[in-house]
Amino acid sequence: MIRELAPAKVNLFLHVGDKRPDGYHELESLVVFASAGDELTFEEADALSLHVEGPFAAGLAEEPDNLVLRAARQFAAFAQIEPKVRITLTKNLPIASGVGGGSSDVGATLRGLSRLWPGKLTLPQLWNIGHDLGSDVPVSVLPGCWWMTGRGERFASVPEIGTLDALLVNAGTAVPTASVYAKLKERSGTGRMTKPQRFATIGQLSEYLHRARNDLEAPARTLCPAIDEELAALNRTNPLLARMSGSGATCFALYPDAASAGMAAETTSREHPGWWIAPTKLNFGRKWEFQ
Repeated sequence: MIRELAPAKVNLFLHVGDKRPDGYHELESLVVFASAGDELTFEEADALSLHVEGPFAAGLAEEPDNLVLRAARQFAAFAQIEPKVRITLTKNLPIASGVGGGSSDVGATLRGLSRLWPGKLTLPQLWNIGHDLGSDVPVSVLPGCWWMTGRGERFASVPEIGTLDALLVNAGTAVPTASVYAKLKERSGTGRMTKPQRFATIGQLSEYLHRARNDLEAPARTLCPAIDEELAALNRTNPLLARMSGSGATCFALYPDAASAGMAAETTSREHPGWWIAPTKLNFGRKWEFQ
């Protein structure tokens, strides 16, 4: 049995530029991945199947156009093999929550199938499949710290910034990405930030991030007042930075150490027992491999 983690994707900042001829906006973002995420297993079988379980399984229909199944079918088509595999997805991340759960599931599927059937496809072929399935799927094929531009299809590795202690929170409200973009009025544009180099301290990283923002945060807050509550709760824990990830509604906070993040998780859990709250590590040092 092959196991893969599909880590949550966090946009440490996200700037939106002009709309492109293809209808997408130019983006600029610093992306990292968390130690928290969905989990997938892969076993050879007589036919392709997907079983979804876990705390957020109810929000993900097991249907023909499920992204995991589509990824498996495309992998098999490129490799010219039958997709005879049983996939189990344990859905630990909230649905439509701004942490790239679906995209990361696709990335994990492509990695898992590459391990199950080694040598069938090259890494560029996996990136091509990912691009067909979503703008931010390619960066999820090999999670790391990425400087992401274009609509998400262009990305470059960022020098190691170290592991970041963080807290992810979600009040349980899904926010459709298209609705957030429809409400977008103010854009930072691209080119405002430079690709970061190595940071000597977490304080230097925090200073860098405070010069940026998430352009989608303001429109998302008009659609989902719970985001205001999330950010207020995080800011009460005295983080280095609190911000919304992606198009929402998950928000994250950075802390100087794991103990501070753990205390923040305990405090926020007491105040909001119904929320999804996950103390985690960002850019947590796992070396993802392609086989």
